[in-house]
Amino acid sequence: MTLYTSRLTLSPFEPSDWPFFLHLRRNGSVMRYMGEIASEDQIRTLFDDRLADRHAFVIRNARHASVGDIGLRISQHNPQEADVGYSIAPAAQGQGIASEALQALCDYAFDSEVQALNAWVLAENQGSVRVLEKSGFQRVQVLEKAYLLRGEYHDDWIYRREKAWI
Repeated sequence: MTLYTSRLTLSPFEPSDWPFFLHLRRNGSVMRYMGEIASEDQIRTLFDDRLADRHAFVIRNARHASVGDIGLRISQHNPQEADVGYSIAPAAQGQGIASEALQALCDYAFDSEVQALNAWVLAENQGSVRVLEKSGFQRVQVLEKAYLLRGEYHDDWIYRREKAWI
């Protein structure tokens, strides 16, 4: 399944996306709020998972250049809920790409059996907070000092967006 917006294509991962994915996951600016920079073997395992995941997408611009990734993780216990996550290459940040891709992903999810989406974001990640709020997510919980990153505990905010019933 490939998703389209006015400026972007969200397409399944392909083996040729490995160099971009490795570069993204080794970028300190990208990983600043996500986690530690993993070893190449660990990143490769994550990439292989993305290759097999039908809900994981590479975000490509109009020139078909990779600018980020985005995906859903459907709950095993409640398939009507999913977590969302995304990362955008630094050169593509601040251009509305994350918001546009997230809206396409929300539409895709809500067209299936998913009725609620959750996102976890560190309080310090104000760029991602703005993306989520602009996309209709609401903060529903604050987990104080719950996320350990580089030896420090950070507040983790949980956002939620539910399917609109018209």
